[in-house]
Amino acid sequence: MPLARRLMPLAYALVAVVGLVLALTWGALQIQVTLAGFLNGESLWSKAQKQAVIDLDTYASHGRPDDLASFRRNYAVVMADREARDAIASGRFSHAAVEDAFARGGVIPEAIPGMVFIFEYFDGMPFVREAVTEWRSVDGSIAELRQIADRLEGTYARDTPSREQVDAERARIGALNAYIEPRAKAFSLYIANGASWLGRVLFVMVLGVAALASLLWLRMATRILAGIRGTEERYRLLFDSAADAIFMVDNASGRILDANRRAATWIGCSRHELAGIQLSSLFAEGSAHTGVGTLRGADGSLRPVETQSSLVAWGSRQVSQAIVRDISDRVVMERERKIAAEALASIAEGVIIADADRRVTTTNDAHAKLTGIAPHELRRTRLDATRTLPDGRPLPASLWEAVAAGNNWQGEVESRRADGTTYPELMSISAIRDADGRPQHYVAVVTDITARKADRQRLQHLATHDPLTGLATRAEFERLCAEAITRAAHTRGAAAVLFVDLDAFKVINDSYSHAIGDALLIRVAERIRAQLSPNDVAGRIGGDEFTVLLGELRSREEALLVAEALLAALARPFSLDDYELYVSASIGIAGYPLDGNDPVTLIANADAAMYVAKTEERNALRFYTPKMHADARRRLKLASELRQALTRNEFQLLYQPSVEMRTGRIVAVEALVRWRHPERGSVPPDEFIPIAESLGLIRQIDQWVMETACAQMVLWDQMRLPPLRMAVNVSAGTFAHPDFLPGISQALVQAGVPANRLLVELTESAILRLGEDTERAMQSLHKLGVGVAIDDFGTGYSSLAYLKLPAVAYLKIDRSFIAGLPSNGNDVAITEAMLAIARSLELHTIAEGIETEAQHEFLLRAGCQEAQGYLYSRPLPPDEIERLLAPRASQSGKRLSLVPPRRA
Repeated sequence: MPLARRLMPLAYALVAVVGLVLALTWGALQIQVTLAGFLNGESLWSKAQKQAVIDLDTYASHGRPDDLASFRRNYAVVMADREARDAIASGRFSHAAVEDAFARGGVIPEAIPGMVFIFEYFDGMPFVREAVTEWRSVDGSIAELRQIADRLEGTYARDTPSREQVDAERARIGALNAYIEPRAKAFSLYIANGASWLGRVLFVMVLGVAALASLLWLRMATRILAGIRGTEERYRLLFDSAADAIFMVDNASGRILDANRRAATWIGCSRHELAGIQLSSLFAEGSAHTGVGTLRGADGSLRPVETQSSLVAWGSRQVSQAIVRDISDRVVMERERKIAAEALASIAEGVIIADADRRVTTTNDAHAKLTGIAPHELRRTRLDATRTLPDGRPLPASLWEAVAAGNNWQGEVESRRADGTTYPELMSISAIRDADGRPQHYVAVVTDITARKADRQRLQHLATHDPLTGLATRAEFERLCAEAITRAAHTRGAAAVLFVDLDAFKVINDSYSHAIGDALLIRVAERIRAQLSPNDVAGRIGGDEFTVLLGELRSREEALLVAEALLAALARPFSLDDYELYVSASIGIAGYPLDGNDPVTLIANADAAMYVAKTEERNALRFYTPKMHADARRRLKLASELRQALTRNEFQLLYQPSVEMRTGRIVAVEALVRWRHPERGSVPPDEFIPIAESLGLIRQIDQWVMETACAQMVLWDQMRLPPLRMAVNVSAGTFAHPDFLPGISQALVQAGVPANRLLVELTESAILRLGEDTERAMQSLHKLGVGVAIDDFGTGYSSLAYLKLPAVAYLKIDRSFIAGLPSNGNDVAITEAMLAIARSLELHTIAEGIETEAQHEFLLRAGCQEAQGYLYSRPLPPDEIERLLAPRASQSGKRLSLVPPRRA
C-alpha cells in the first residue's frame, strides 16, 4: 500500500480533531460574545437608569426642555431592554421585534441572538434567574419615573411650579432612586457572577473534549506509524553534481534509500544518516513528493523548496526519485509581492498605478470607494482623465516633467466620481524607475479632503467671526477694511466706517440676565445686517460695540443714509421671551481718505465720533472731526492722571446742606467729591466719574469718600456743632461689590460715628445692578442702622418694589421734576404723586435742585420735608459749613439767603 494512502486515516483523524476543537472554540466564543452582550447591556441599562434619574431631578429643579429630552432618551433605552425581556418571557414573540428592542437598548448586535436564546431556554440558569428577578423588581419604580416626568412637563407647560411642588417631586424621585439603585447593583453583580461561572464551565468542557480527542488521535497515529515501519532494500542512484537535492525513496515505505551530496548538505548530516529516514519527516510543511513545501535541517533551519517526483525501476522495486529545488529567492519575491498587494488593498488612501504612458494598470479598493469607479473601468485610461486642477485646468505638462526628473509632486486637485460629482482631493505623484533611470510606472496616492477643507473653513470662520452674533471679529474687520481702502484708492472713491454703540445696554444686561443680553445682541446684529448691502461688512469688536464697513462710496457723506436707517431700525422695540425691550444707539462715522488711511485709524476716529454722539445726545450720529480726537486724547490723559489722584490726595469733599423746609434749619449735608487737578484746576464729577467707573477706580474713590465724610462728622462733633446726617453717594459698582458692606462697617467703627447719622444715596440703576441680592444687601444695611435714600427717583427704571426694601427710608425727587414747578402741570402731577407715595410708605422726602422761592413754597405746601438747591446753598467746603452751623449764625433765626444759580 502506498505511503500516502496509509497516512490518509491519520490525516483525516487530525482534521477531525482540529475541526472538533475549532467547533468547540467557536461555540465558546459565541457564548462569550453573548455574555459580553449581557455585560454591555447591563452597563448601558444601569447608566441609562442612573442618568434618567439625574436628568429628571435636574428637570424638576429648573424645567429645562433639554433635561426632559435627555431623560426620555435614557428612559427609552431602559424600556427597550424591558420590552425585549417581557416579550421573550411571554413565549409568543417576534424575533425581529425582540432583536430590534435589544438594539435600541444598545446591546452588541452579535450578542443579541445568544441573549434571546438564553432568555428563552436558560432563564433558570444560576445567577441569571436572580438577575432577572432583581430586574423585574424595579419595573414599577421606573414606570413611576415616567409618570413624574409627564406630570412635571404638564406643570411647566402651564406655569412655573411652586417650590413645594418641585421639592415634593424631587423627594419622590430620590425615594425611587433609593429603591432602584441597590437592585440595579444586585442585578449587575448577578450578571457578572453568571458570566464568570459560565466561563469556567466552558473552559472545563473545551479542555476536556480537546484532551480526549488528542489522546484518541495520538493512539491512532502510533498504530499507523508502527504499521508503516519496515525495512526496504536500498539502491544507490545519486547525481552528486546536481544543483538540486535528489532523494531516492522507496515507493512502498517512503523511506530514503539514498541521497546526493546537495541533499546531505542542506539537511546537515551524512548520506548514511539520511538512509532509512522518512522523506516526509524532513518537511516541516508541504508534501515530500510534489509541490511547494518547507525542508527542515538538522539544526532546525527551514528552507523553502519545490519538489518533483517520478517513478523509476530499480531492479524489481519501484523507486520514487524526488528532486528538491531551493526556491528561497522566489519565496522572498512572492512574499514581498504579497505584502505589497495587501498593503495596497488595505491602505486607507486611494492608490493608482499607471504605466510609463500614464495609463492606469491598478487601483486599490479605497480608490474605488472614493470615486465609485471599479478598477476594471479605469484600466488603460489616462491617470489624469478624471482629475483637474482646482480651477478646472488640466494637470500641466510641467508636473509630469518634474516627476520624470525625479521629484515628487503633491497638491490639491478636483476629482470626478462615477456619478459625475466632484470633490477636492490631495494627490501625491511619484515615479518607479527601471535600471536605466527611466519612469517605468507612476504611483499616485489620493485622499478625499472634503471634510478637512470644511473643517478648515469652519475654523477659519470661527477665527474671523464672533461666535455669538456671527459678525466679523476686529482682526477680520480690519483686514476687510484694508481691502476696501485699497479698492477705494485704485478707483479714487471712498469708504466709511460706522462705529455703533448701544445706549444703556449695561442696564438691560444687569436688570434682566446675561442670556437676555446675549439674545438682544444677536437681534441687534440681525437688524444691522438687514440694513446693509451684500458688499457691506458688519463686525462686533466689543461687548455692545459694532462696526460697519461701507465700501464703493463716492464720499463719506453717503454713509449718512445707512447710519440713519440703523438708528431707526435699532430704535424699534425688541421682543425677547416675555420682555419688550427698547434700546437706542450712538453712531460715529469716519471715512477714507478724509479721516484716515488705514483701518486702525478709521475705527479709532469713528469711535471718537461715537463717543461725542453718546455724550452730547444719544440715539444720534456724528461725523468725525479732528477736535474729537483731541478730546479723546484728553480723556486718555485724564484717565492716566486719575490713577494717581488718590495717592496724591487731589480729591476733596464739598458739602451741600439739606434744610428742613418748615423751619429752614440745616439738618443734613450731602458729601460731593471734587477733583482738584494740579494743572486743569477743578475737574467736574460728570467728567471723571465715568472714567473712574470704566477703570475700576470708583470703588476706591467711594471708600475714600465714606471714610473722609465719617471723619468730618467726628471733627464737627468735637467742635460741638449741631449733629448732622451725612449723605454719601454710592456708585452701582461699589454697591454690587462684596466688600461694600464691610467697608461701611469699617468706616463707622474707625470714626466712632453712630450708624443712624449715615445715609447712603443709591440710584435706581445701582439697585438694578445687584439684582436678586438687593434685598439681602438692604437687610444688612438695615441691621447696621444705616439708612438708604433712593436718588433721582423716577428718572430710571422705576419700580415701587424698591421703596418697600428694609433700609429705604428716604426718597429724593430729581431736579428734572422740580425745574418746572409750579407752572408745569405734568411736573406738578408727578411731584404730588411721588409725595403721596412717600407719605403712604412713611418715607422721608427730599427735593433736589430748588432754585426759586416759588418752588420752595409749592413743595412746602405739598408736604415735602427736606430740600436742597442753590436757593439755600451751593456745595461748600467744611470751614464754610462750620460758619453756617456756628451758634452765633443760627441765633438770627433767618433762613439761608438765596445764592444765584450758576448758569451753563
